[in-house]
Amino acid sequence: MAETNTNITPDFLPLNGTDHVEFYVGNAKQAAHFYKTAFGFQSTAYCGPETGVRDRVSYVLQQNKIRFVLTTPLNSKHEINQHLAKHGDGVKILALLVDDAYDAFEQTTKRGAKPYQEPKTHTDEFGTVKTSGIYTYGETVHLFVERKDYTGPFMPGFKKWESEYNPAPSNLLYVDHCVGNVGWNRMNEVVKWYEDVMGFRNILSFDDKQINTEYSALMSKVMSNGNGYVKFPINEPAEGKKKSQIEEYLDFYEDEGVQHVAIATTDIISTVRDLKSRGVEFLRTPSTYYQDLISRVGIIDEDLKPLEELGILVDRDDEGYLLQIFTKPLEDRPTLFFEIIQRKGAKSFGAGNFKALFESIEREQALRGNL
Repeated sequence: MAETNTNITPDFLPLNGTDHVEFYVGNAKQAAHFYKTAFGFQSTAYCGPETGVRDRVSYVLQQNKIRFVLTTPLNSKHEINQHLAKHGDGVKILALLVDDAYDAFEQTTKRGAKPYQEPKTHTDEFGTVKTSGIYTYGETVHLFVERKDYTGPFMPGFKKWESEYNPAPSNLLYVDHCVGNVGWNRMNEVVKWYEDVMGFRNILSFDDKQINTEYSALMSKVMSNGNGYVKFPINEPAEGKKKSQIEEYLDFYEDEGVQHVAIATTDIISTVRDLKSRGVEFLRTPSTYYQDLISRVGIIDEDLKPLEELGILVDRDDEGYLLQIFTKPLEDRPTLFFEIIQRKGAKSFGAGNFKALFESIEREQALRGNL
């Protein structure tokens, strides 16, 4: 693991965090039920024919600072269907909270970003939301959202969504980071794009000598905005004896895209127990991983028994340690999955766990016949 030191320049694109993540899905009503039931998200807002939107529906779910938007087209001619036919269900938009959506668009497009949405002002009785957007890797989009003058449930065009079915939340707090998978020899190009267009810095780098198993390898660089509120690790495949998880993703998503969303919690043991009781499936970690865990990572606050029981991984850096676990793919295509992470001071991304994680993924790949 190498930390990259670069000269810090004035932040021309101040970001205040992740505003929301929008998924294009084949059936938003059913997907919303899944995220409520399995992860404890709460009904927040809705748009569709009842709100004057004739061609699609969107359900907004929230849990603490996390917002998910699930969108489905309502006719065969809608352009979203092309996205679904090619990729299956997946992340389309990583929306970022900004102070000035118009300026964010100007700053990024003049630095070479491809426009997705020209700046717009949306207004209703609750106030005003301003948005603009640009493309990043693949067909993924960064939407800039300025909502400081808005008090409604989500944004104009949506109405409050009230439901009699409200499962309890599961202590998921905020989006910690979102990981993108890009094609062969594309990582450095995408890293440079984030540096030049978004003003991000490369804060950590991993090569195929650090991230490898007997069969496969990958390379990764972590990009962060100026204040550290938004982090995007970027992965690309590397040569190995067999197909890596990144290659499998690219084959099934049929493009570059978001591999996983990492969600923070303050008590990973209780959160994972809760999620498992709701039917969420996690990757399995072999018991051998825990035999010398303390000698590898040092003393931790948690008992090893529940960590081993649940398959939670532990890693340490100079700032502290973290605990993390990864779900199995959430769709039938082996593409998108979630990470649940608890940071106890650590600011890194679990490099010491990569080998154990990838071996777990390879066991699943082998079952699918894709290794």
